[in-house]
Amino acid sequence: MMEKPIIQFDKGTLIIKGSFRAPYTTYDNRLKVFRAQAIYYREILDYFARSRVEFKDDAQDLVPSPFMKSTVNLRKYQNEALSKWIESEKRGVIVLPTGSGKTIIAIKAIEMVNEPAIVIAPTLDLVDQWRNRLHEEVKIEIGIIGGGSFNLKAITVSTYDSAYIRAAEIGNKFKLIIFDECHHLPAEGYRQIAEMFIAPYRLGLTATYEREDGLHKELPRLVGGVVYSLKPDDLAGDYLSDYNLERVTVEMKDDEKEEYDVNFRIFKDYLKKNGLVLRGSQDLMRIVWRSNRDAEARKAILARSRAISISFNSESKIEALRKILNENPEERTIIFTQHNSLVHRISSEFLIPYITHNTLKEERAETLRLFKEGTYKTIVTSRVLDEGIDIPEVSLGVIMSGSGSSREFIQRLGRLLRKKEGKTAKLIEIITSQTSESRVSWRRKRGLTPQ
Repeated sequence: MMEKPIIQFDKGTLIIKGSFRAPYTTYDNRLKVFRAQAIYYREILDYFARSRVEFKDDAQDLVPSPFMKSTVNLRKYQNEALSKWIESEKRGVIVLPTGSGKTIIAIKAIEMVNEPAIVIAPTLDLVDQWRNRLHEEVKIEIGIIGGGSFNLKAITVSTYDSAYIRAAEIGNKFKLIIFDECHHLPAEGYRQIAEMFIAPYRLGLTATYEREDGLHKELPRLVGGVVYSLKPDDLAGDYLSDYNLERVTVEMKDDEKEEYDVNFRIFKDYLKKNGLVLRGSQDLMRIVWRSNRDAEARKAILARSRAISISFNSESKIEALRKILNENPEERTIIFTQHNSLVHRISSEFLIPYITHNTLKEERAETLRLFKEGTYKTIVTSRVLDEGIDIPEVSLGVIMSGSGSSREFIQRLGRLLRKKEGKTAKLIEIITSQTSESRVSWRRKRGLTPQ
């Protein structure tokens, strides 16, 4: 008689004792068991059930969970999104603009599943936001993993970094896992969070599904496919603020233009000489990798970087920014740049507070508090506020420089779209003419409309 299989959790993997082999498993000759990634727990259970194989499931060690009831009510589109997720067997990604209430949908999903749930968020600021909102709506103590805390509760919130570190330890303690800003998940390392949790129910939330490196193609395996998606225009006016996009084009000074042309010509000549065509970021990365061993490639990449820096930091851009700020003195404004050097220049020249990756946590919190209260009308940042800031009063964004990533652009637009009575948001790009910025501007706006 065939020995009854026993499924156990072992440091982020499943081991199946017994001679019955299941899909997704390989034989561990050392322990004489079959082993699989924890992510396939649900599939293995389904296989045993379909095969009418009796088995013992010792994999789960769930956090004790009370009956959970929330106070949230869903809007029509939020209810549609949740219904689509349920129809997809409680797996999949919901793509909605910033400010549209993805958190509310997640809370309703937790209530509906009513099993231990963990929310994974990219930053400690977002962890705090989730904890406060969950406690407010569900009225139970919320566990925290990250920032020196390790406290497991029926609903727990963790940073990606802490979940990655602890996955082997806690991967069998939750039935539902929610990935906030799930476009981070396919990154090397972070994807192991999804692979090391048994959670059969998975929900991904993001405003920007696609990644420039193409790794979003991993999300269907890690979380499930896209089950519901809306663009900002679908909700603007009714649930999000109306918005306008503007583009201000400036010309470089003569000396800037001359230096730009010299450097960019070096880069273009290298491409021509080697028969190379840039179709996207991956093509550029191949040249960067080649530059480690090819002196000409290194010279070309450095020349391209100098040319871009000249266009990003043109004196004409500073003059255009001055004009915009003078014309909008009362608007709550975020100025976005690509690099810290321009942040510091703008901060010094206009006496504007700034936030960068190097800003201390306490200083960052104080700057944001004063910005929210209106003591500061304007702040300048280099990418760190692309996610996680919730200030409905922000109505004006100025992009001084940025990448061609549509994800980055939509995240920046999202900072402005929180609904506020009478508000029409405005996002202004300042572009240097006759440079590569024009094409970059076109590329990053592709994500606003269906392709």
